[in-house]
Parts: sequence; C-alpha cells; structure tokens
Amino acid sequence: MNPYLIATRGQYYRFLTSGFIHNDFVHLLWNMLSFYFFGTVVERIFNIIFGESSGVYFVLLYILGIVVSDIPTYFKNKSNPGYNALGASGGVAAIIFSSIIFVPLQNICIYFAFCMPGFILGALYLIWSYYQGRKKNDNINHDAHLYGALFGLAFCIVTYPTSIVNFFRQIMEWNIFD
Repeated sequence: MNPYLIATRGQYYRFLTSGFIHNDFVHLLWNMLSFYFFGTVVERIFNIIFGESSGVYFVLLYILGIVVSDIPTYFKNKSNPGYNALGASGGVAAIIFSSIIFVPLQNICIYFAFCMPGFILGALYLIWSYYQGRKKNDNINHDAHLYGALFGLAFCIVTYPTSIVNFFRQIMEWNIFD
C-alpha cells in the first residue's frame, strides 16, 4: 500500500492487494490465527443471521475491512513517496471486532495467558491503536488496526442493527466477579 503511487499513478488496486502480502511469516501467522479463531465465531453468527447469504456478508466484511482501513492512511501519506504498508490487519481487525460486538463477554487471551472480556480488551485495543498511530515511532500501520476495528463494528450495526442493542444488553448483565 503506497498512497503516493495511488495518488499520482491511480494504482487503486493497492488498497486491496496490500492486504494479501505480509512482512514475514510471523506477521502472516498472527493475522491468520486471529482470522481463524475470531472468524469462526463471526461465521457461525452470520449463518444464523443471514442464512445462505452469510458467506457473502463474511467476505464483504473482510475485504472491505482491508480497503476501508487503508483510506485514512492514504489521506495521511499520499504526498509521501517513501511510505509503504502491507498486511491484512484491517480486515482481521474488522473480523475481531465483529466478534466482540456479537459476543462481548467472551474472554480474549493475549498470548494465550492474560484473558479478559472482549469488550474491555477491545476498548483498550482501540485506545492503544489510536495512541500508537499518533506516535508513528514504529513500522506498524496502527491506523489500519483502528479503522479496521471501527469498520467491523459499523458493518455489523448497519447490516444487523439489533447487534448494538444485544451488545449493550450483554454488557449490562456482566458481573466482574462471575
């Protein structure tokens, strides 16, 4: 994803194709493990909600998550010929946060050890991604994580408005000591 080449040469395909290349095997593995674990939850829920059309909704969520999450990066860096980004993190974040809106009390574990309800980890992740995106002190496109996550939430709310009502209902029933 090179915003400069998109702006100057009209290479709009980079919004999508950048989501199918990764920096290294660990980057790919982390994205695909996250996609697998959270994607199965979203896939099951989409099957219940959308029936036979669930696959179309799932693919749209993922692909649009990749594209939409790069739009803010494009506008921030379209004059910077040296800026490049890659990976499916925006699409994966959209899947993860779709899972969180449907099942906010499901524990999510960081490195398989430190676990907390998804809505809490999700909120912390959004704050951290926003903060890191402003610092710009590493080679990670934190904006793709942030906007992919927000897109996943918005996608679910728009396609199934009851999801936001159910989200808050579940949170209101949560007891920290359970």
